[in-house]
Amino acid sequence: MKRTHRIRRAVRHEFVGPGRVRAVLPDASMRQIESAIAAGEASHSAELRFVVEASMDFSQIWAGVTPRERALAIFSDLRIWDTEANNGILLYLLMADQSVEIVADRSAARLIAQSSWDQICQRLAQACRAGDYLNGTLAAINEIHRLVAPHFPPGERNPDELPNRPLII
Repeated sequence: MKRTHRIRRAVRHEFVGPGRVRAVLPDASMRQIESAIAAGEASHSAELRFVVEASMDFSQIWAGVTPRERALAIFSDLRIWDTEANNGILLYLLMADQSVEIVADRSAARLIAQSSWDQICQRLAQACRAGDYLNGTLAAINEIHRLVAPHFPPGERNPDELPNRPLII
């Protein structure tokens, strides 16, 4: 990554904080997102976690950490991989870059083509650029549920292994 690109990115990240997340996704929106995750998880045994990060710190940007690398680190840090059926899914939004990543654990990644995840990411990123964070997020969540439901039926025991509440970091 070129030095000038890093500097521009660092400046952009400096001015996007958690307050920006709360402005575009206030508590009422977060409750809607939480409800959409819970409702969808009732139809399958996969686990979905939605995480919004306002911005990365300067050292991460200067080191050239990409949104995908950051999403992988969060997937690991939050132990989304630690579900019984290895079917945890992270929907990650990096607000400062308006970048979206989906990280799927082994079972889900094996059964669902990467191109399907990428299309969801592109549509959500487009909605974010248009300022429609809530509807874009809800549409992405519903699409993820639609994709995983045929592969991971809920079964008799369908524990809620990951929090449904969105996380802002």
